[in-house]
Amino acid sequence: QVQLVESGGGLVQAGGSLRLSCAASGRTFSSYTMGWFRQAPGKEREFVAAHDWSNERTYYADSVKGRFTISRDNAKNTEYLQMNSLKAEDTAVYYCAAKRSIFGSSYIARNYDYWGQGTQVTVSS
Repeated sequence: QVQLVESGGGLVQAGGSLRLSCAASGRTFSSYTMGWFRQAPGKEREFVAAHDWSNERTYYADSVKGRFTISRDNAKNTEYLQMNSLKAEDTAVYYCAAKRSIFGSSYIARNYDYWGQGTQVTVSS
């Protein structure tokens, strides 16, 4: 049974920082792509960042490039999303996800096989 558990969300003022964690259990994700998506009320789920653990490549949405950093801790089987210079428009529920296949765009939610329950991030302006 694969489980992804996010944590680290909360309320922060604009310009502040948060670090989200995604703990993976059930198997080793050494060859997976781990992604972060977010969904604001009334909007579709959108891509935020991804990290291909097989080749260490990282990908970011233009809206977060330069502010967010995706990384991992192998020993803890955990993926992180460091979010700096937060803006009100970053407010959303953030989800981590895991993609098994090397095929299929890492930017597209439907290509991911496993999802966490989500963690709320609220940025006050």
